[in-house]
Amino acid sequence: MTSRPEERISELRDLIHYHNTRYYGLDDPEISDAEFDRLMRELFELEQQFPEFVTADSPTQRVGGAPAEAFPPAPHTVPMLSLDNALNEEEFLAFDQRTRRALGSDEEIEYVCEPKLDGLAVELVYIDGLFTLGSTRGDGYTGEEITRNLRTIKSIPLKLNNAVPGRLEVRGEVILGIREFAALNRQRQERGEPLFANPRNAAAGSLRQLDARITASRPLAIFCYGIGQADALPFTAHSGMLDQFKRLGLRVNPLIERVRGAGAVLAYHRAMSERREQLPYEIDGIVVKVDSVAHQEELGARSRSPRWAIAFKFPARQEVTQVLDIQVQVGRTGALTPVAIMQPVQVGGVTVSRATLHNQDEIERKDIRIGDWVVIQRAGDVIPEIVKVVDSRRTGSERPFLMPENCPVCGSRTVRPEDEAARRCINLSCLAQIKERIFHFAAKHAMEIDGLGEKLIDQLVEAGLVRDAADLYGLTREQLAGLDRMADKSAANVIAAIAASRTRPLERLLFALGIRHVGEHVARLLVEAFGSMERLMNARAEELMQVHEIGPQVAESVTSFFAMPENVRVIERLRQAGVEMAPSRGVNGDLLAGQTFVLTGTLSSYTREEAEKLILALGGRPASSVSSKTSYVIAGEAAGSKLNKARALGIPVLTEAEFIEMIKK
Repeated sequence: MTSRPEERISELRDLIHYHNTRYYGLDDPEISDAEFDRLMRELFELEQQFPEFVTADSPTQRVGGAPAEAFPPAPHTVPMLSLDNALNEEEFLAFDQRTRRALGSDEEIEYVCEPKLDGLAVELVYIDGLFTLGSTRGDGYTGEEITRNLRTIKSIPLKLNNAVPGRLEVRGEVILGIREFAALNRQRQERGEPLFANPRNAAAGSLRQLDARITASRPLAIFCYGIGQADALPFTAHSGMLDQFKRLGLRVNPLIERVRGAGAVLAYHRAMSERREQLPYEIDGIVVKVDSVAHQEELGARSRSPRWAIAFKFPARQEVTQVLDIQVQVGRTGALTPVAIMQPVQVGGVTVSRATLHNQDEIERKDIRIGDWVVIQRAGDVIPEIVKVVDSRRTGSERPFLMPENCPVCGSRTVRPEDEAARRCINLSCLAQIKERIFHFAAKHAMEIDGLGEKLIDQLVEAGLVRDAADLYGLTREQLAGLDRMADKSAANVIAAIAASRTRPLERLLFALGIRHVGEHVARLLVEAFGSMERLMNARAEELMQVHEIGPQVAESVTSFFAMPENVRVIERLRQAGVEMAPSRGVNGDLLAGQTFVLTGTLSSYTREEAEKLILALGGRPASSVSSKTSYVIAGEAAGSKLNKARALGIPVLTEAEFIEMIKK
C-alpha cells in the first residue's frame, strides 16, 4: 500500500474508475462485487479521514446532496433535435429514397441502427475529460440542469478514460430496467405511494427529484448515442464516434449495428421486434442514422429534426374496448374535434379511456358508431387511436354519430372551410375557445403562470372576469379568493405568478398568443429576425418569408392575425398592463442581418454559446453545418471538417480576430 494517504486515495479512484468502466461500459468485469466493495469502502474511509483530498470526480460523490430548490435552465450549445418517425416499412423506404436522392447517389447507404430506448434524453458536458454539467433535453434548445442527479448514475463516468481537451457534449438516454421498475413499484405500493405508469415515467421522475439522494436510491442507467459540441474528438462516421465513446468509458448499447442498405435495416428492425420482449429494458423501435458525417452535414436538418436520421417505430400494442359515447371538444382556434369515450383499458402499461377521432371524415371512413367494440392502439406507443371496428361484435344497437351543425358550447353555427376537414365555430366570444386560449397563454412554455389551471380558468371565464389574455393582468386577489376552492393564500400565489409573467421574453409571448402555425421554434425565429413586436406586427408576408424556415402558410397566418383589430387591441392592453415584450436575446443592431455563420474549432475570447448569442444579437443566424447558403465560417483552434468543406465550397473563412474586428465596426 502507498504510504501517503493522498497517493493511495488517487490510486483507489483510478482503480475504481477502471473497474466501473469494465462493469458498466464494457459488461466485462475483472473483479468480484465483494472485492469492488472493499475498494470502495477503503476509499470512503480514507476520504472521511482526510476530507481535504475529496474531489468532485471521486466515485464516493455519487450519493447526492441536500435538496435543491429548483432546476436552473441549461441552454444547449448545439440543439438536441427530435426525430421524424417512420411507422411502417413503406415510410422507412420512402426515407431511404429521399436520402439517396438528396445525396445524388444510386448506391446503398451505410446506416447505423440502434434500439430506440424508451427513457429520458440527457446531455453530459465534459470539460478536459471531467464531468462538469448535465441537463435534460427540455425543448431541444434549453433543458434543466440536473448535474447532481446525473452524478448518482454509476454508468456515467465522472472522468473519461482518456482526457479529451476542451468541451465534449455527449447525448444519451437514461433508462430504468423492466425488473428494476417492477421492484420500485412494489416498494411504492408497500409505502402507499402512487405507482409509476411505465419505466420511462419512473426514469423521468427519478431524474427530476430536487433531492438527489432519492435519485441515487434508484437503479438508473444510461446508454450514450450522440454528440453536441466536440472541441477535440475527430471522427468521420457515427460508428467511429461510438467506438471512441467506448474507449473513453462511455456506455454504448451493444446491440448497435452498422449495416449497408435499406434491406439490412428492415432485417435489423424485424430482429429487434422479435427480441423486444426478451430485452431487460423497454424499446419502442429502432433509430436509423446515416453513418457518414460528411453525408450528415450535406443532408442538414429541418427546424426540429435532422434529415439524416429517423425513428423506425414498432407496431403499437393493441387492445379491444367499447365506445361508450362520442363527445365534441372545441379548441382555441374554434376547431370541433370528436372524441371517443371508451371503457378504460390498459394499453402498453397506460390506462386509456379517450381517443380523438379527428373529424367526421375519419369517423365515416372507419365507420365508428357509439356502442361499437373497437381495436385501439397507442400510435407510436404514445397517442391513443382507434384502429378499426370489430364488426362481428355488432348487435344492431349501435348508433351513428354526426358532427353538430351548431357549437356544443355557445350554440353558434359552425362552418367547414372548403380546404379543411374540420368544422369550426366562428364565434370569437365562444367560452370554450376563450378558455382554451387562456389555458394556452398560461402554459409552461408560454407565459408560465403557475396555479392557473383548467378549473380556475373555467371559473374565471364563466364568472365573466376574463375574456382574453389581457384581462388576467387586471385580476385582484379579492376576485380570486371569492371563487370556489380558492383560499386567500392560493389567490395571492396566482396573482404573484401573473405578475411574474410580465417579464417573459417576447418569443414566449408570441407563442402564447396562439397564432396558428406559430409554435415555440417559429416564434423564436420570428423574434430573432424582427427583434420587436412593432416590427413583426407591421411586417409584410414577403418580409416574413425571407426568414429562414418561414414559408407562405406561416407568413399568411401571422399577417392575418395582426390584421385583426381585436388582436391588436389585446396586444396593446397587454403592453399597458406592463407586459415587457423584450426578446430574451436583445436585438441591439442589424450589423449581421441576413448572414449565416458556422463556428468550428475552439475560440479563445468566447464560448461557442456566447459567440452564437452575439451573432443572434447582431441580427445574424448561427448554423451547425456548412452549406452553399453559409455566409462565413469562423475558424478557431483545431478547426475540423467544416473548415475543409467551407474551402471546397468557396465560403469565406474568418479567424477569431477577423470576426472580432468585423463586429467592432
